[in-house]
Amino acid sequence: MNPVPFAAAGRKAALVCSAAAAALLAGCAQQAVKPLYGWDGYQPQVYDYLQGKSSHEAQIGVLEESLQTMRGKGERPPPGFHAHLGVLYASVGKNDQASQELLAEKEAFPESSPYMDFLLKNLNK
Repeated sequence: MNPVPFAAAGRKAALVCSAAAAALLAGCAQQAVKPLYGWDGYQPQVYDYLQGKSSHEAQIGVLEESLQTMRGKGERPPPGFHAHLGVLYASVGKNDQASQELLAEKEAFPESSPYMDFLLKNLNK
């Protein structure tokens, strides 16, 4: 009996097992890491705000829609989201809603408290 055919069969089996293990590990490695925050439309909206490309009311609508989308996906709004929305509400005279958004920012990101307190203090001036 010639041992060479068995050695070749052993190599083939080892290659098949190696390929299967590599495929299994590659499948595990491709799982995406869930981001900390939902960014649904926020960054382009801020850019539009800074460029003055749309009205404050339209920007509020975009952010409110983005907030609903994020909540539907179980995502948290990114830092500055509620503050930006609060500033937009203040700019159209909706101070109660502005106050709610600034407080939401302060609660979500306690490190923003000094600035949110400043904005809240000056909201009615």
